[in-house]
Amino acid sequence: MSNRLLDKVLGFIGFEDEPDEGEEQEELQEQVVRTRKGPAVVSLHTQRQMRVVVAEPRSFVEAQEIADHLKNRKPVVVNLERVEMELAQRIIDFVSGAVYALGGSVQKVSAHILLFAPSNVDIAAESGGAGEERAFIPWLKNREL
Repeated sequence: MSNRLLDKVLGFIGFEDEPDEGEEQEELQEQVVRTRKGPAVVSLHTQRQMRVVVAEPRSFVEAQEIADHLKNRKPVVVNLERVEMELAQRIIDFVSGAVYALGGSVQKVSAHILLFAPSNVDIAAESGGAGEERAFIPWLKNREL
């Protein structure tokens, strides 16, 4: 370090010879190595916009498509208003198993609508309290998801 300072002072006064190309290369490599060891620069605006998929399944085959969205780390809102109760139960069981395997969570939005979220999405839910509507799916009636 003191050599560099001395070299700079001598160079300023005019007593130092011009450095060789090899010396310039070594100095550049040292500067590159020093900059790489410094703290990493992170942009604060790198987060992508989150997309929520809304699904209204009509058959059990669509449950796999919902699970595929969850595997791709997209939250899915499932509307079961137009599905028979037996089919709704099969879809919920399948998708709930996929969410569990992926480390995600499930939240009941209304009597017929559920939110399935992968592990990268946090759900902040406020419970309605006393006036909760009658559940469409009996096994979800008094159960917190």
